[in-house]
Amino acid sequence: MITETNEVSDALAAAAARWPGLHASELLRRLVAEGHAALRTSVEAERCAVEQTSGALTGVYQPGDLEALRQEWPA
Repeated sequence: MITETNEVSDALAAAAARWPGLHASELLRRLVAEGHAALRTSVEAERCAVEQTSGALTGVYQPGDLEALRQEWPA
């Protein structure tokens, strides 16, 4: 069961334009599947970016740098 808010109505209208002739229940299933695929892709892209940049700044900051920056901030 899902409440048909304005956002849900807009999503269903967009889905109906993409997949014409389907019932609302099938449109919702497809929207969920598309959303899930988009989330998986996003998470995978984020993980890949972290792995590619991991260690890129090793050695750039020295011990005490963070404390020195904090001392520059207004109290």
